[in-house]
Amino acid sequence: MISEEQFQKEIDLIISNAIREDVGDGDHSSLACIPATATGKAKLLVKDNGIIAGVEFAKQVFAYVDKNLQVETLINDGETVKHGDIVFYVTGSSQSILKAERLVLNAMQRMSAIATKTNFFVKLLEGTNTKILDTRKTTPGLRAAEKWAVKIGGGENHRFALYDMIMLKDNHIDFAGGVTKAIEKTKEYLKETGRDLKIIVEARNLDEIKEILKTDGVYRILIDNFNYKDTRTAVALIGDKCLTESSGGINEDTIREYAECGVNYISSGALTHSVYNMDLSLKAV
Repeated sequence: MISEEQFQKEIDLIISNAIREDVGDGDHSSLACIPATATGKAKLLVKDNGIIAGVEFAKQVFAYVDKNLQVETLINDGETVKHGDIVFYVTGSSQSILKAERLVLNAMQRMSAIATKTNFFVKLLEGTNTKILDTRKTTPGLRAAEKWAVKIGGGENHRFALYDMIMLKDNHIDFAGGVTKAIEKTKEYLKETGRDLKIIVEARNLDEIKEILKTDGVYRILIDNFNYKDTRTAVALIGDKCLTESSGGINEDTIREYAECGVNYISSGALTHSVYNMDLSLKAV
């Protein structure tokens, strides 16, 4: 993953771009009927059950819109919520609260859904040594917030983007002329460019596992679309030579058994691409 500083820059970009997109040259509905001097208070109301996420993100949104808005937090990121809970109160300019409202809700509803699904998967893995990973299958422009939500739910982040880790998948391998050539070319590239990036290599079968193991410098092997039996065989072959990751259509019904094959990680795009937003409302008090 990228540095905390770079991650914060990504969050800042999400907020500034979302406000640009939503507010434009002004929230004319509020400007038309609410005095600039009016102040008010609103509450973030939960109308669902799950894991709340995006509280700290919301605070950054409020601060971006109006540094004088005050937030009183009652429930923190990562905590369990139920229908009727109040997560926070925000107080200050009524116009500012309304300007920030939609971004806060859009982000928190999606982030909470992701955190809830991630936490469900984490609980399915309890008692094993396997951790759940997200992927790059995120909403364009919202990746940092969605990966933040995975962490809040108890999961781990995979690479952030194409630039912070090398991941040699089937197409890279085929275009490069095979597993060994792809790895060797990658190592040469990293040396020539002075980059220090970890290398993950995808294996489609046990023969590719064996070929990968003939070369040094691979950080993790992606055991992709293997059945349980072959996954256990692959884990045994790899041993402690590098880390292991299972992927490929793994769901709530199969994740436990894949974990029990002994892999270090299981990656799931479903954490971010297949969730239903948590029902939240921002209501004037």
